[in-house]
Amino acid sequence: MPPGPLSDRLEILTGGPVRGTVQPPGSKSLTNRALVCAALADGSSLLRGALFSEDTEVMIQSLGALGVPVQADSKAGQLRVIGCRGVLPADEAQLYTANSGTTIRFLTAVTTLGRGPYRLDGVPRMRQRPIGDLINALRGLGADVTSEAGNGCPPVIVRGRGLAGGRAAIRGDVSSQYLSALLLVAPYAREDVQLELDGPLVSRPYVTMTERVMESFGVTVDRGDGQAYRVAAGQRYRGQEYAIEPDASAASYFWAAAAITGGSVTVSGLDHSSLQGDVQFCDCLARMGCDVRTAGGQTTVAGARLRGIEADMHAISDTVQTLAAVALFAEGSTTIRGVGHIRHKETDRIGDLARELRRLGAHVEELADGLRITPGPLHGSAVETYHDHRMAMSLALVGLRVPGIVILDPGCTAKTYPGYFRDLQALRRR
Repeated sequence: MPPGPLSDRLEILTGGPVRGTVQPPGSKSLTNRALVCAALADGSSLLRGALFSEDTEVMIQSLGALGVPVQADSKAGQLRVIGCRGVLPADEAQLYTANSGTTIRFLTAVTTLGRGPYRLDGVPRMRQRPIGDLINALRGLGADVTSEAGNGCPPVIVRGRGLAGGRAAIRGDVSSQYLSALLLVAPYAREDVQLELDGPLVSRPYVTMTERVMESFGVTVDRGDGQAYRVAAGQRYRGQEYAIEPDASAASYFWAAAAITGGSVTVSGLDHSSLQGDVQFCDCLARMGCDVRTAGGQTTVAGARLRGIEADMHAISDTVQTLAAVALFAEGSTTIRGVGHIRHKETDRIGDLARELRRLGAHVEELADGLRITPGPLHGSAVETYHDHRMAMSLALVGLRVPGIVILDPGCTAKTYPGYFRDLQALRRR
């Protein structure tokens, strides 16, 4: 696993137990939420520990196209943003969001605050990812938003005229990003905004994260019974110096590497007090037999004899592929439930994951809301990643124990973690 530029395929080298300490780059979810708050804020903000990756780059470029330039210092891990006080300087823009769900969903909401036509588009896969529920909710709050193809997917056309506010219902069973997008712009509506959840909410910790970032920038959200959210009109974000945690989803790969190889890995900057729900992935590893310890703002996982578990990963669905990789080395089957919505991510993270696990020798049963994985005799294979960064990072872990695992299109990890293979290699050398 060379630390230099990646080719179109990368063979993972087997070895002994991985050991060491790692700090993943900043959280993508926190970086993009903080960027939106800072962009709309009164005054200047400095974001420390920010992530520099494709997902955050398209957010930064799109904000620039909307007239909110972001000064980036990648060496220092800092972003400086001069807020627009809730008034977008650009009266029109063409926004390219690649395959970043947070960017297109958050900015679809943000552009309703503008005064002109905006078009948001992305890669071909993005044109298959649903956004109709967000469009409908924004219309309910007085916005003019349409799906260009009329199929509830991007490209999205927004004719900005400000946001009236009022009451809107929003489904939460496809993506929590819809609710987060609405909350982020709600303070700038002319009237109070009341959002009512229609049915269950997936990945609820991400909405809690949104609320806490908003609070850090000076806006409060009134959450009643968890099914209704109210944001009072007239609130404004204030420029802040804001520290961004390491990415907990990225950390899951290193904790999983310890579990798979019987090693020990410490991730610094994350513990159970984290804003990110994906630290709960460690609870799954503990149930599988690993020793998990948190102290002093860091979390250590030590591998042990693994056993299969049943896990509802409804709240931590970005770590499904990581747990699937660990499940290949457990005794007995592992059943993952509560994640039917991940078929609509960067790829079909149930169907495509099942296909690649079978390619490696596992028996996999697709369920309506997840999958059941039963280990089999594992063998090397080329692994298709479907342009999905999480597919590449999670299934590369199998190669730490199984010879001949080749990751196709390893560069797709640039979406959230450009230096992933370098950092994984560093642990193998210790």
